[in-house]
Amino acid sequence: MNQAVAEKDHYLSVFDRSEQGGAGPPWVRPLRHEAISRFAVLGFPTTKDEEWKYTSVSPILQFPFRPAPPPSEEGAAIAAVERATAIDLPPDRLVFVNGHYAPKLSSVRGVRERLKALSLRDAFGAAPDSLKPHLARYADYRAHAFVALNTAFMVDGAYLHVPVTVVEAYFGAPDTVYFTNGVTEIVAGEGAVVDHYKLVQESDAAFHVATQQARLERNANFVSHLILLGGGLVRNDVNAVLDGEGVECALNGLFLAADDQHVDSHTRIDHVKPHGCSRELYKGILNGKARGVFSGKIYVHKSAPKTDAKQTNKNLLLSEQALIDTKPQLEIHNNDVKCTHGSTIGQLDQDALFYLRARGIGLEEARELLTHAFASEIIRGIKVAAIRDQLDRTVRTSLGNQFRAKERGS
Repeated sequence: MNQAVAEKDHYLSVFDRSEQGGAGPPWVRPLRHEAISRFAVLGFPTTKDEEWKYTSVSPILQFPFRPAPPPSEEGAAIAAVERATAIDLPPDRLVFVNGHYAPKLSSVRGVRERLKALSLRDAFGAAPDSLKPHLARYADYRAHAFVALNTAFMVDGAYLHVPVTVVEAYFGAPDTVYFTNGVTEIVAGEGAVVDHYKLVQESDAAFHVATQQARLERNANFVSHLILLGGGLVRNDVNAVLDGEGVECALNGLFLAADDQHVDSHTRIDHVKPHGCSRELYKGILNGKARGVFSGKIYVHKSAPKTDAKQTNKNLLLSEQALIDTKPQLEIHNNDVKCTHGSTIGQLDQDALFYLRARGIGLEEARELLTHAFASEIIRGIKVAAIRDQLDRTVRTSLGNQFRAKERGS
């Protein structure tokens, strides 16, 4: 029995021992069972699968992970979260520790009158009918093993029905080995405006695999910002289906990777209806022996004339050992469109370095300034000033730590 099969059997066994109907209304249990059945058929992806060609999940299979229990000592959990959190917690927030809602760390009093914000477990009791048309309907557990695994084991999560900005952040205790398997489903109704931010700053020994699936209806406006600053092996799938006329969609991403980190960003934008507009800009900064992957596809259906789409991927390699695999793609089934895509891989501009050093700036400080300037195009696109300023400080700190460590090593 090979390792992938053995590890698949481990999760099937854990499910059999732990599934007692779980939280939620009666229709949720069959959903979980259907998802675990699909996982049993799919198994874990391998590098023989085209979508996982550059990312091996074998490091995840080295550990017999189990669903994490609620923290036994909430006070200790609160302290751990506060130590791990590198950004200021916003006043309105839902916080989860080990995947379980932490009410003492959460605060939604200021938004109750404007939106619905509660844990998924509470939503099962309070609004099951509003969940049923949407839960597990967009991120396809029938085709993707990690989505199936997430759906099978879901017991809690965040339920948001909002007309406002959403920030999704992941943190972990340093040097801790754990596995985050996340699924986020976003439905933007007719004319809706959604500004979504995701920050990943996991432990450098952690695994983070996640799928974000957005369905956008007529005249909706959706912007996604993905900032990846931590994690040993990180894979994010960001997908958007423009399922109405006049939809505007923007996917922006920035990842910083160093040492032996592996960061993989897969995106797909489906233009299904006419007059859709999409813009995509992903940037990667790699140092040490880090490896990055960008695979993005814009798919224009025959039913989507007048599509306007642009995809750009830019990467900066700060060491000779760093590596990036980039694969921008267009698949177009309608002639009446305007679509472009491109990718660049390079190093810091030596003329710019010389210019700064000639003005008395040290080598590592000059490299830090130029690298931050490369990243700032993504950061400037963040509309919320508090988030933008906080992320700018976090990125500066991360870059500063990398360059100081390199300077000490040399």
